Amino acid sequence: MSDPDRGGPDPRGGAAARLVARDRAVVWHPYATAGAAAGGPLFAVASASGVRLQLTDGRELIDGMSSWWAAIHGYRHPVLDAAAHAQLDTMAHVMFGGLTHEPAVRLAETLVAITPAPLSKVFLCDSGSVSVEVAIKMALQYWLGRGRPRRTRLLTVRRGYHGDTSGAMAVCDPDGGMHHLFAGLLSRHLFAPAPACAFDEPCTDAHVAPFAALLAAHADETAAVILEPVLQGAGAMRGYHPGFLTRVRELCDEHGVLLIADEIATGFGRTGELFGCDHAGVSPDIMCVGKALTGGYLTMAATLCTDEVADGVCASEAGAFMHGPTFMANPLAAAIATANLEVLLGSPWRETVRRIEAELAAGLAPAAALPCVADVRTLGAVGVIETREPVDMAVIQPRLVELGVWVRPFGRLVYTMPPFITGTADVATLTSAMVEAVATASR
Repeated sequence: MSDPDRGGPDPRGGAAARLVARDRAVVWHPYATAGAAAGGPLFAVASASGVRLQLTDGRELIDGMSSWWAAIHGYRHPVLDAAAHAQLDTMAHVMFGGLTHEPAVRLAETLVAITPAPLSKVFLCDSGSVSVEVAIKMALQYWLGRGRPRRTRLLTVRRGYHGDTSGAMAVCDPDGGMHHLFAGLLSRHLFAPAPACAFDEPCTDAHVAPFAALLAAHADETAAVILEPVLQGAGAMRGYHPGFLTRVRELCDEHGVLLIADEIATGFGRTGELFGCDHAGVSPDIMCVGKALTGGYLTMAATLCTDEVADGVCASEAGAFMHGPTFMANPLAAAIATANLEVLLGSPWRETVRRIEAELAAGLAPAAALPCVADVRTLGAVGVIETREPVDMAVIQPRLVELGVWVRPFGRLVYTMPPFITGTADVATLTSAMVEAVATASR
C-alpha cells in the first residue's frame, strides 16, 4: 500500500488537502495573495516524468507550460539526470570570483558558438530577471567608458515584459503591465507603441515610424534599445514580423545605440528558430538567455555581449564590470545546461517545433468561433487563445485540471508552451482542453 503522506497515490485526496493547508499557512506563491484565505486553487504535485505531472491525489496531468517555458525536454530526462549526478560527484558549487571550472567554461564556449556573431563574452547569471539587470548595467557602464554619461535611458516597446526586479520592471509596459504599482520606484524610460505588424503580416515603414521618431528624438540620451525578438512573452503572448526587428537594428546602428535582445522566453528553439533574432538575421550587442537554458532543472541565465561592449565597460572609471552574483556560474547548473543544449542541438528540434506549431494551430482553431474569444494565434511551439475579458482563474483552472492538463492562464490569455517532447496525441488533448475550458468558463 502506498503512503500518501510520502507522495504516493492518494485517491481520497487527503494528503493533497493537508499539504495545501500547510502551504497556505507559510508559503507565498507568485502573483497571489498570502495566507490561509489566499484565493485561487492550488494543486499538490507528487512527481513529474516526461510530459506528465502526477498529483498527490492520484490524478495525472499533461504539462502544457514546460514549467514556465523552461522544461523543454520534459521531466526526469535521463541525459540531464546523469549530468546532474556526475557533477554532484565533483562539486555542487564554488565561488566564481578568482576561480573557474570546466562546466562554466564549456557552457560559455557553447553559448558563444550557437548565438549570433559577434557575441563573444558570457556573463553567467542567477535568473532571467538578473540577466536583464546585467544587460542594463552593461549598457550604462559602456557609455560611461565611452565618455557619454548622459546616455542613461532605455527605449523599448509597449506590451513588453522583461522580469520582476527593479531594473527589469522599469522596461516592462508601464501602463498595461503588472508593475504599474511601483512607478514611483522605477527609472523612467522611453516606450514606443507595440509592433502592430503580426508575425505573418508585412511590416511597412508606417509600422516602424513611431519607434523611429522616438529614437531619433532621444538618441543622445538613449543607452540601448531592449526588445523581445519576434514574440512578446508574458506581456502579450503576441508575435510580430521579423522585419520590425530588422529595422530596429538598422535604426540602432544609425543612431549609435546599443541593441539588447531579451531572448529569455524566445531562445533555444521556442519560436521555430534557435533564437528569435535568427528570424530577422540580426545580431544584438547584448543578449539575455535563460528559462530553457538548463531544461528546467536549476535556475541559471546568461548575458552575452560583443567585444566592443566588453571593452567599453572595462574602459569606465571602475575598470571592471560591477556585478557579481553569489551563485554565478554554479557548476551543477552549468553542467546540466551544457547537457541540455547538447540534447537540444542533437535532436530534430526544428522539425519538432514545426510539427507542434501545426498541431497547435489546428487544435486551437475551433476557439475562434467562440463569442468570448478575441483572437487565436500560434508561433512555433506557442499557442494562444486570447479572450475578450479576463478569465476567472477560480473557474477555468480547476476545469483544465479536470480535463487532464496543466495550463496556467493569466489575464485574457489562455496559452500553452508545451515541452518539445510532447507527442501528437498529447498536443491534441492540450488544445481540446483549452478550447473546452474557455467555452465552459465563459457561460
